[in-house]
Amino acid sequence: MRLEPLMTMHADLKPPQEIGAGPFGMRQIFEVTGGSFDGDKLSGEVLTCGGDWILVDAHGAGRLDVRATLRTRDGALIYVQYPGVLVFNDKVAQALGSGGSTQYGDTYFVTQLRFETGDARYAWLNTLLAVGEGRLQPNAVEYRISACYPSA
Repeated sequence: MRLEPLMTMHADLKPPQEIGAGPFGMRQIFEVTGGSFDGDKLSGEVLTCGGDWILVDAHGAGRLDVRATLRTRDGALIYVQYPGVLVFNDKVAQALGSGGSTQYGDTYFVTQLRFETGDARYAWLNTLLAVGEGRLQPNAVEYRISACYPSA
């Protein structure tokens, strides 16, 4: 497999809705309030109609279920959905407790992105799988996202 940088995506988030401890773990829902993405082939804004439904298990592993809509600078709409894993270690706890940030690599924070669009200019995204590494920022999350291609 070959990875090529695709974009960096920044999503602003409202404070979480705390659903609480249920049979599968602690559930929180983060509403997306905006953001941006930028790369050589993709750039634009993250729209407000998305969210992150996270389920944290008893061992501190958060299972992400994220859905968002992107609008490119030239007006195309792209739906993106991704599962992922965020391990809540000491650096994550400190950042969340202080309103601070983490850096890439401070914890295991990895996602697998799928895209959908009806815009012919971006149809190549409909068959692309991408991976992202995340980091926390105050009231936000940021990902470095790479496209996955077969080995050459």
